Amino acid sequence: MTIERFNGEYQFLSNFYPAAVRHGQMVYKTVEHAYQAAKLINLQDMVTIRDCFTPSEAKRLGNRFPIRPDWEKIKIDVMTELVRKKFTNHKPLRKLLLDTGSHVLIEGNYWHDYFWGMCNAKGENNLGKILMQ
Repeated sequence: MTIERFNGEYQFLSNFYPAAVRHGQMVYKTVEHAYQAAKLINLQDMVTIRDCFTPSEAKRLGNRFPIRPDWEKIKIDVMTELVRKKFTNHKPLRKLLLDTGSHVLIEGNYWHDYFWGMCNAKGENNLGKILMQ
């Protein structure tokens, strides 16, 4: 079986799902908040991302601040670490993830994210691959 979108009963797989994670010295409301802050250089910018009310706002603002020069080299490792923390620290979510068994997990989207997910059956689906690990 394939899970093609992280919504409905599978919304918990989304980085936007409310599950606090620690990265560095701060705790973030979602993996998305933490990921957006992790790519930044300035501590005050990270605090701004941490304090965003929604993960959508964190994502939008995360693209407005200067990004660390090594980001492209480390972003998969950072995402892997954050996703592992989410499912290690939140036992009910870990059980839900394990219950997906051998299902193929696809972060299907309509916003043309071909790196972390897939749109119109095209893309690398790196988030899905991390979750399936």
